[in-house]
Amino acid sequence: MAAIFGKRLVLVTGKGGVGKTTVAAALGIAAARAGRRTLVCEIAAQGRICAAFGVPGGGFAEVELEPNLHAFSVNPEDAIDEWLRYQLRSGTLAGLVGGSGLFGYLAAAAPGLSELVTIGKVWELAQLERRTPSAAPYDLVVVDAPATGHGLALLSAPRTYRDIARVGPINRQAGAIDAFVRDPAETAVVAVALAEEMPVVETIQLERELRARLGLALEHVLVNAVLPDRVTGPDAAAIAALDGRGSPAARAALAAALDTRASALAQRGQISRLRRAARAPIATLPHLLTPDVGRAELDRLARALERKL
Repeated sequence: MAAIFGKRLVLVTGKGGVGKTTVAAALGIAAARAGRRTLVCEIAAQGRICAAFGVPGGGFAEVELEPNLHAFSVNPEDAIDEWLRYQLRSGTLAGLVGGSGLFGYLAAAAPGLSELVTIGKVWELAQLERRTPSAAPYDLVVVDAPATGHGLALLSAPRTYRDIARVGPINRQAGAIDAFVRDPAETAVVAVALAEEMPVVETIQLERELRARLGLALEHVLVNAVLPDRVTGPDAAAIAALDGRGSPAARAALAAALDTRASALAQRGQISRLRRAARAPIATLPHLLTPDVGRAELDRLARALERKL
C-alpha cells in the first residue's frame, strides 16, 4: 500500500484547470481498493465527484459511491451552521444566530472565517471520533481543495484564528485543527500540475510558500495529462525526409504525428524543469484523450497512481 494512504488527510491542490478533481477521485478509488475506508471531499459543493460515479449528490451529507468509497461536498454556509450548532449546543439558537443580519455581517467582515469553518469540517471528517451524530470514522479523507492561492488560505486559517483568539473555544479548536494539518504523520499535501509553463511555475511557488508560511512540505507532485512519446527521433527524421510526399491524407497524418511529438517533447522539458526545482517526488499520469471523465477513466488513473506512488 502506498505510504500516502497511511495518512488520515490528503489535500489535493494546484493551479485551476489541471485536473485536481479527477486526480482526487482517482486517489480515492486507489485508497479504497487498498482496503482503506475512504471519503473524497469536495470544497464549494460542486457535486462533480458524485456525477462521475453516476450517483445523485447528497448535499451536506456523506454519500456512498461504492464499497469503501464515499463522497461529501462542503460549502461554508452549511459548515458555519453546523459549527454554530456544535458550539451553542442548540439547533434553535444556532438557527437564530446564523440567520441574523449581525452574524452575516461578522462572517463577511472576518477575513478567513469561511476558510476556518471549511477546514474545520474537513478536520472533523478525518477524526476517528466524529462529532457528527452516528457518523462512522474514515481511514482516509481525500480533499479536492481549492486552487493554489485559496488552498494556502484554507490551510493558513486555523493558525490565524488560533493566534487571534488567544483563549476560549475558538482558540482551542483552531489550535487542534492547525496541529493536525501540520502533522506529517496525519496530513499530506499533494500538488497536481500540467506539463506546461504556468502550472509548473505555480507548483514550484506553491512548494516554497507551503514551507515558508506553514512549515509544510509537499508529499507529491502529480503531473497530469502527459502525452505518450510514440514517435521516436529516427521516425521523426524519416517523416521529415519525405518532404511532403504522399497523398493528402498521408501528409496530414504524418504532420499530426510530428505535432504530437513536438508537444510530448515540450511536456518533457517542463517535467525536467519541475524535477530540477521541486523537492517533492514527482510522478506522471497519462493523458486520458477524452473530455468526459467517467468511472472507466478514473479507474485508469487510479491504476497509474497505484503503480507510481
